Amino acid sequence: MSEPYDLVVRSTRAYVDGAFRPAALAVTNGVIVAIGEVDAPFDALEDITLPDSRVLLPGVVDSHVHVNEPGRTDWEGFASATKAAAAGGVTTIIDMPLNSIPPTTTPEALSLKREAAARQATVDIGFWGGAIPSSLTHLEPLHDAGVFGFKAFLSPSGVDEFPHLSTEQLHAALQELAAFDGLLIVHAEDPGVLAEHENAGGVGYEDFVASRPEQAEKTAIEHVIEGLRATGARAHILHLSSAGALPIIRAAKAEGLRLTVETCPHYLSFAAEGIPDGATQYKCCPPIRDEANRELLWQALLAGDIDLIASDHSPSTRELKLGHGGDFGLAWGGISGLQVSLPAVWTAARAQGIDLGKVIEWMSVSTARLAALSTKGTLAAGFDADFIDFAPDETFTVIAEHLEHKNKLTAFEGTDLHGVVHTTWLRGTPVFTVDDLVTPVALAGALVTPYSSTPH
Repeated sequence: MSEPYDLVVRSTRAYVDGAFRPAALAVTNGVIVAIGEVDAPFDALEDITLPDSRVLLPGVVDSHVHVNEPGRTDWEGFASATKAAAAGGVTTIIDMPLNSIPPTTTPEALSLKREAAARQATVDIGFWGGAIPSSLTHLEPLHDAGVFGFKAFLSPSGVDEFPHLSTEQLHAALQELAAFDGLLIVHAEDPGVLAEHENAGGVGYEDFVASRPEQAEKTAIEHVIEGLRATGARAHILHLSSAGALPIIRAAKAEGLRLTVETCPHYLSFAAEGIPDGATQYKCCPPIRDEANRELLWQALLAGDIDLIASDHSPSTRELKLGHGGDFGLAWGGISGLQVSLPAVWTAARAQGIDLGKVIEWMSVSTARLAALSTKGTLAAGFDADFIDFAPDETFTVIAEHLEHKNKLTAFEGTDLHGVVHTTWLRGTPVFTVDDLVTPVALAGALVTPYSSTPH
């Protein structure tokens, strides 16, 4: 007689094979080993049936998270960030190379990150490397050490230790990465356009948006596209806020260039018309634009012009974010939203009449594909048993003080959202339950590395 499975989870609505259907998932040694009908006679050490009002989803893979440890751990850290992730149904995060000190631009810096994360992780963690002027011609050793790709800024990053690339350096980085098929992920705003529109800052949100116009994104993306055309490399545009760049993105993809694009929950949830003057909790770069622009971003997701949604969780201390009297020119630019990213996107999507399955495609399947994580983001045999018990019709009000983020402030404060995570499993182990304010299993996460050099 065969040994019982470690765990079976049954749901009348499980997201399997691109659709919701009744299913039972059987898990052994942290891996989904079988999927059967909801009443399949699976023998297991633990057998759980979800209520009909809840759904079983693959864990979210958040490919854009700033953890900031080491160096700026008072902004965030692996302990708080991964607890927040688990509470939000996020089972894998990929950490950005800044704003930690040192930035992840050398194998030695990557080792420091790994050491810090290994002691504290509740969910699985991978790492992006950084492409800065001093690391060019030295990218392959960091790639071989296990980063998923390389982040570059095309305009000042906001921190001195992570300088931006000129257009010439951008093209040199793409040429270097093409030799080993590495991925460049790009903060695409053009410094020349930004300089032309620089203003005195102040509390006016319209003035802040005017200082970072759509043309800054469009020009920078044009430079990326030129580099792809010249080198055959691949690139990913981070946090697209401007719908004005969509025609050139669409044309580049039609041309066969290897370009992917993301947008973020805050660009899909908020609009400039609703942001009060002085409300610097909404400051991010590029900025949240108007309602018409937001609608075009949704249309682009549905059309496939935008490939995925990631949080761009970019926290800071309260003083940096709110301590400048509402001056958008002085406040730190970044939205803290890791824990609420899934319900925020689902809330905005359902208002658009978009199915929850689409949200999972954008936030789990496509993000795992970007990072070539071949066992993440999907409920299928052979994949890691990373999944969430999610109540799509339940609602809650975001109260920053109740979030696991280290600094208790977010642009989503006071927002009513649909979608409550009841349990998050990482490789078959519960790392969050809604009945516990802290995760019931500590240090359950692991460091993840690329499975292949190219997306599958």
